Amino acid sequence: MLDVMEKIELKRIKEFDLPSGVLAAAASADGGQVVVGCMQGVYLLDLASGQYELLNRHESYVSSVAWCGDHTVVSAGYDGVVCWFDVEKRLVTRRQQVHKFWSWDMALSPDRTRLASVTGQYLAGGYKYEPQIEQEPSLRVLSAETGDLIRSLPHVPSVQAVAISPDSRFVAAGNLMGEVRIYDMDNGELVTKWTTADFTSWGIIKSHSYLGGIFSMRFSPSGDHLLLAGMGPMRDPMAGNGKQLWQRWGWMGESPSLLDQTHAGEAGEGLMEVLAVHADASHFLMGGRLRGGDWNAALFDHASGNRVASLKTGYRVTDAEYFGDGKQLLLAGAKGQPKKKKDGKFNDFGRVEIYEF
Repeated sequence: MLDVMEKIELKRIKEFDLPSGVLAAAASADGGQVVVGCMQGVYLLDLASGQYELLNRHESYVSSVAWCGDHTVVSAGYDGVVCWFDVEKRLVTRRQQVHKFWSWDMALSPDRTRLASVTGQYLAGGYKYEPQIEQEPSLRVLSAETGDLIRSLPHVPSVQAVAISPDSRFVAAGNLMGEVRIYDMDNGELVTKWTTADFTSWGIIKSHSYLGGIFSMRFSPSGDHLLLAGMGPMRDPMAGNGKQLWQRWGWMGESPSLLDQTHAGEAGEGLMEVLAVHADASHFLMGGRLRGGDWNAALFDHASGNRVASLKTGYRVTDAEYFGDGKQLLLAGAKGQPKKKKDGKFNDFGRVEIYEF
């Protein structure tokens, strides 16, 4: 376990530009390749050569990717489809319509047997602009091997983040209104739920609607804590200048309790979209967009909650993962928007970086 005040030095060792903004990325088990979910499709990036190729396309943006086996990549997108792709054979083996609306986020269980995907469109349901009830189940659990539907579980739209516990038994889902629900995937029972208002804003300047919510969540390696990430509330949500915010909750007791959150003086402004937890529980990463301050990706000591490293990447961080021997960190994202085409193509505005620490 790290000393409370020990700092970590992050050293960038590799960097790659891709032709489309990156929304999701995952390293292979051997650490040699990265599957990348982009606005244009699913790419395979070789970390040794820097070469990449387009494997597959969705009908819209690819929001999530994962290695379902040594040679199988699974992806989910804003078309509501989950797709299985055999990397060796360069072949789509299954394409399944899981949602009528977007798949906001997808998680693969650590034992690689289950997939969980969340959906939901925020539509005003009353004069207070509270969300309408769901038009379809907001959380679906599938067999990672066959694609068979295992569970359809309710929530309040829109549900933007999902995580599966280290023992592959529990699934957590968080929504726009800051409500977290945790289900037992074995029997479909709701284990607990709670609401934190700290991630949700009410727009009164440029829009009358709720904005924000929980954008990422991860279980601790022990499974008894749940990390949440997003952005603190603000008067003008469209400005995106809320506090860079994480919270750590204990959920296994009689009543879920807030254990820690971003410390005063350790955060600037911006929407945090990414969490990654180191396997030995010494620290975790939070990243996203920078609105004001000096970092948009940072490491926090898991025990003390103190910030122990930070980066100002110059691009929006959309995904992150510890991989290899646990001493490497994958960051992925998008460098703004595509510019005017030159010689018939857009500029490369996708980004993948590898760091050592």
